[in-house]
Amino acid sequence: MMTKERFSELVLECEQTLYRVSMSMLKNEADCEDAVQTAILTAYEKLSDLKHEEFFKTWLVRILINICHKQLRFRKRHTELTEDLPADSNNTSREVRDAIDRLPDKIRQTVVLYYIEEFSVREIRQILRIPEGTVKSRLSKGRDLLRIVLS
Repeated sequence: MMTKERFSELVLECEQTLYRVSMSMLKNEADCEDAVQTAILTAYEKLSDLKHEEFFKTWLVRILINICHKQLRFRKRHTELTEDLPADSNNTSREVRDAIDRLPDKIRQTVVLYYIEEFSVREIRQILRIPEGTVKSRLSKGRDLLRIVLS
């Protein structure tokens, strides 16, 4: 088992690589810093999963890349959800949450799974046991209803 001190040493050795990798993917200083911090915390929590210390850097970079991909998916979905919605209010996120709460159950459930919980269409199909086309149509209907409610 790796000591805290050894973990810290290895993280410091990887620091520049982590920064460059995350910056190349996220293109945003704040998001980059968040991703690196999250990757380090995740690595520390899952340290028992690492079988060989010599693969630490590769393992940590893989964790970071997964976190960056998750952030990019969130960004894409957030943009997709809020495009064409009024952005004139400081309470937009609260308004969006309230509007989501007013959606019909099946549509709300699908919208929440996709945009908030970040499941893929395929995963939602499996969770809800419905065809992929139904998932996509519910997401489309949800976006349409949200545009109406929020405009």
